[in-house]
Amino acid sequence: MSEGIVLFAHGSRDAQWARPFEQLAATLSHKVKGPVRVAYLEAMRPSLEEAIAALASDVDRIRVVPVFLGHGGHVKEDLPQLLEAARERHPEVHFSLDAPIGEQPAVIEAIAVAIAGDCS
Repeated sequence: MSEGIVLFAHGSRDAQWARPFEQLAATLSHKVKGPVRVAYLEAMRPSLEEAIAALASDVDRIRVVPVFLGHGGHVKEDLPQLLEAARERHPEVHFSLDAPIGEQPAVIEAIAVAIAGDCS
């Protein structure tokens, strides 16, 4: 089975805001076998549904990774609703949802190291 990854971010009216997410997707795409896409909740495209639709015909599984620091309202409420709608539209695809990236221990450690590095 092949897997695609969707990095799900908030979005902004400022196009420059998306640059780190696009860089993350490009870096990640060199580390995994399947396709990687970025999707946005609001103000930017592609939306989560657009990113999923672009992947659905090419993969059997889609892993959604919220690129948020924690479980706020968008991750607790909006994302599960959007993912349920995607499951209904694409029943042939298995979806999984990761914890928000900011709650993953390796990310917490990397941020702490980056901040501490500035303090030495």
